[in-house]
Amino acid sequence: MLNGIGAPGIILLVILALLLFGPNKLPELGRAVGRTFREFKDGAREIISEPEPAKKSEAPAPPAPQAVAVELPQDRRLPE
Repeated sequence: MLNGIGAPGIILLVILALLLFGPNKLPELGRAVGRTFREFKDGAREIISEPEPAKKSEAPAPPAPQAVAVELPQDRRLPE
Protein backbone atom coordinates (compact mmCIF):
# COMPACT_ATOMS: atom_id res chain seq x y z
CA MET A 1 0.00 0.00 0.00
CA LEU A 2 2.73 2.48 0.96
CA ASN A 3 5.50 0.94 -1.15
CA GLY A 4 6.09 4.00 -3.31
CA ILE A 5 6.01 6.66 -0.58
CA GLY A 6 9.12 5.84 1.50
CA ALA A 7 10.38 7.49 4.67
CA PRO A 8 10.74 11.05 3.29
CA GLY A 9 7.19 10.95 1.96
CA ILE A 10 5.76 9.79 5.29
CA ILE A 11 7.66 12.53 7.14
CA LEU A 12 6.32 15.09 4.67
CA LEU A 13 2.76 13.82 5.21
CA VAL A 14 3.12 14.06 9.00
CA ILE A 15 4.45 17.64 8.76
CA LEU A 16 1.64 18.56 6.36
CA ALA A 17 -0.98 17.07 8.71
CA LEU A 18 0.50 19.01 11.64
CA LEU A 19 0.35 22.25 9.66
CA LEU A 20 -3.22 21.68 8.46
CA PHE A 21 -4.86 20.36 11.63
CA GLY A 22 -2.54 21.37 14.46
CA PRO A 23 -1.20 19.15 17.23
CA ASN A 24 -4.41 19.39 19.31
CA LYS A 25 -6.71 18.09 16.56
CA LEU A 26 -4.56 15.19 15.32
CA PRO A 27 -5.45 12.69 18.11
CA GLU A 28 -9.15 13.47 17.69
CA LEU A 29 -8.86 13.08 13.93
CA GLY A 30 -7.03 9.76 14.33
CA ARG A 31 -9.77 8.43 16.64
CA ALA A 32 -12.47 9.47 14.18
CA VAL A 33 -10.68 7.72 11.31
CA GLY A 34 -10.22 4.59 13.44
CA ARG A 35 -13.92 4.54 14.39
CA THR A 36 -14.89 4.97 10.74
CA PHE A 37 -12.73 2.04 9.63
CA ARG A 38 -14.04 -0.13 12.49
CA GLU A 39 -17.68 0.61 11.59
CA PHE A 40 -16.97 -0.11 7.94
CA LYS A 41 -15.38 -3.47 8.77
CA ASP A 42 -18.28 -4.40 11.09
CA GLY A 43 -20.80 -3.53 8.38
CA ALA A 44 -18.90 -5.55 5.80
CA ARG A 45 -18.80 -8.56 8.15
CA GLU A 46 -22.57 -8.28 8.74
CA ILE A 47 -23.26 -8.23 5.01
CA ILE A 48 -20.99 -11.21 4.39
CA SER A 49 -22.42 -13.28 7.25
CA GLU A 50 -26.11 -12.71 6.38
CA PRO A 51 -27.86 -15.93 5.39
CA GLU A 52 -28.97 -16.14 1.80
CA PRO A 53 -32.67 -15.45 1.16
CA ALA A 54 -35.08 -18.39 0.93
CA LYS A 55 -35.25 -20.03 -2.46
CA LYS A 56 -38.14 -19.16 -4.74
CA SER A 57 -39.07 -22.82 -5.23
CA GLU A 58 -40.78 -22.85 -1.83
CA ALA A 59 -44.53 -22.29 -1.96
CA PRO A 60 -45.55 -18.96 -0.44
CA ALA A 61 -47.84 -19.01 2.57
CA PRO A 62 -51.51 -18.32 1.75
CA PRO A 63 -52.50 -14.73 2.42
CA ALA A 64 -54.35 -14.09 5.65
CA PRO A 65 -57.96 -12.91 5.31
CA GLN A 66 -58.19 -9.17 5.69
CA ALA A 67 -61.11 -7.12 6.94
CA VAL A 68 -62.77 -4.95 4.32
CA ALA A 69 -62.43 -1.28 5.20
CA VAL A 70 -65.01 1.23 4.11
CA GLU A 71 -63.28 4.18 2.48
CA LEU A 72 -64.77 7.54 3.31
CA PRO A 73 -64.52 10.42 0.84
CA GLN A 74 -61.67 12.77 1.68
CA ASP A 75 -61.38 16.50 1.21
CA ARG A 76 -58.90 16.92 -1.65
CA ARG A 77 -58.51 20.68 -1.62
CA LEU A 78 -55.05 22.22 -1.64
CA PRO A 79 -53.92 24.02 1.55
CA GLU A 80 -54.19 27.78 1.46
